[in-house]
Amino acid sequence: MYSYAFFDLDGTLTQSEFGILEGAKRALTHFGIDISDEAKLRKFIGPPLHVSFHDSYGLSEEDTEEAIRIYRAYYTEKGIYQAPLYPGMMELLSELKEAGVKLVITTSKPLVMAEKVAKNNEIYDLFDGIVGPGLDEHDSSKTFLIRKSMETLGLTDDDRDKIVMVGDRFYDIEAAVEVGVDSIGVLYGYGEREELEKAGATYLVNDVPEIRGIILG
Repeated sequence: MYSYAFFDLDGTLTQSEFGILEGAKRALTHFGIDISDEAKLRKFIGPPLHVSFHDSYGLSEEDTEEAIRIYRAYYTEKGIYQAPLYPGMMELLSELKEAGVKLVITTSKPLVMAEKVAKNNEIYDLFDGIVGPGLDEHDSSKTFLIRKSMETLGLTDDDRDKIVMVGDRFYDIEAAVEVGVDSIGVLYGYGEREELEKAGATYLVNDVPEIRGIILG
């Protein structure tokens, strides 16, 4: 059914809460911020760090930059390796690749880190591209990243009916709607059914194997 599949990384390809939450806790603790609200901490999974520290926790621009520095000091050394694939994901990606589907990781995680996660999980070579912001970019919207993924594969608006975006948060789904491509909202990740439905997901799946049937038809 689809020739091109763009996959979000955290919460879609990988179970990334372990390293992300530990890095966030260390940064917030540095500023004396309470870290007992686990639900609020989980909001770090998905959006850019600048959004989480600045918008969700109200840090100033200067403190946000320092929080990101503290987070990355931990994450680049240890946290980045604490993000295993979801069960069945390796098999899914291999099957899609074999079927001729072009695959792209489309993530808000900085590109250099996304590449390391992909290599550590041995899926780097299964993808035809990895698209993410630079370390110093704070405002790379998911809409921009989807369009950049299209450019990476040489696609135009005329190809949009052949593309599907796979993600676990409303950021992924709303961006897909804005660009005009279909989307698969995954319920095994860090988003809720309500947010994915409200964002306009074309499909919802409960587990990894269901993705195969939608993409391949």
